[in-house]
Amino acid sequence: MLALPLWAAPVAAQSAPAAAPGAAERRATTARPAPLTAAEESRLQALFQKARPATLRIEQCVPTRCDDPDGVGSAVLISADGLALTAYHVVKGARNLSAQTLDRKRYAVEVVGYNDQDDLALLRVKVPAGTPFLPLATGAPGVGNIALAIGNGNGDFLRPKTGRLTGLDSDAGRADFPPGTLELSAPVVPGDSGGPVLNATGQVTGIVSYLRLEGRRSRAYAVPVTVTDARLTALKRGEKRDAPVIGITLGGAFGDLFMLTEKDFVTLSRLLKLGDTPGAFFTGVSRGSPAEKAGLQPLRLDGNDERVSGDIVTAVNGKRIVNFSEFQYAVRAFQPGDTVTLTVLRGGKTLQVPVTLTGRSQVDN
Repeated sequence: MLALPLWAAPVAAQSAPAAAPGAAERRATTARPAPLTAAEESRLQALFQKARPATLRIEQCVPTRCDDPDGVGSAVLISADGLALTAYHVVKGARNLSAQTLDRKRYAVEVVGYNDQDDLALLRVKVPAGTPFLPLATGAPGVGNIALAIGNGNGDFLRPKTGRLTGLDSDAGRADFPPGTLELSAPVVPGDSGGPVLNATGQVTGIVSYLRLEGRRSRAYAVPVTVTDARLTALKRGEKRDAPVIGITLGGAFGDLFMLTEKDFVTLSRLLKLGDTPGAFFTGVSRGSPAEKAGLQPLRLDGNDERVSGDIVTAVNGKRIVNFSEFQYAVRAFQPGDTVTLTVLRGGKTLQVPVTLTGRSQVDN
């Protein structure tokens, strides 16, 4: 089972580490949605023609020079004065941004606000007066509702993807993916990220965020939005909310071991000499990060692939954790600037290590 953010780079999309098989997902679902009827398909196609002029292609480039953008995503205009919603990971870290409208003209983009944890960003696009926009949903959606996504997946330009909502309040099983998302059967792909999900009346009910691959089957997920969404109010005020991080990574040969069980930790420990107490280990510490400042030590192996150094984190503020994923979730319960105390096993000793969290945008993590 693989979770993927839906930002598309020009060459290939980057994949995220695997979400845990069997990870709990808090959702109301329908396992096999009914196929769209001919009448529903016709309705969604008509809706697409009407809504398409309000959607955008987002590119990482300046509007006057965009032959080779660093990446491509999607967005939707939601006001007459050029406010637009997209997924935060589409614009995260971008030096230059350009928005292309249906007539292929490009306009400058400013990031007004963002919410890293919920993968939402509010943009201001310098489109001319009279450019169409779409209303936000006035109510919550329901499982089985028809849905239309519009985006720029696979290099296409503002194309439709149709399906049904198949789940509500879903969770990726990863702390660095947004919680509480809508699940839909529309076949979105990298490049569609940030595009709108529309309900049957043409209201924006979600913003496309990530997809999950399960064998040959894919499921798409979108961050729900409504006209009364408190997050949107905060974004309009200019709030730029980073997710809290420590500045550690789990990569290389260990990159898929986010959700290592206690039993599997013991098995792995026989090979790597990790010790008898399951916990979170990590393979990298970001330069200048809170983890580096606190002296946290990443896993280091000798020529026999046995540990010579490396901390095992077993608790955050006294809350027991047994793997890297639980470590991430525990940290995400706090805010940048908070100080947490890590219980760390190092060299046969138990240490209490205080760490002051920082925002993710402040760390190359």
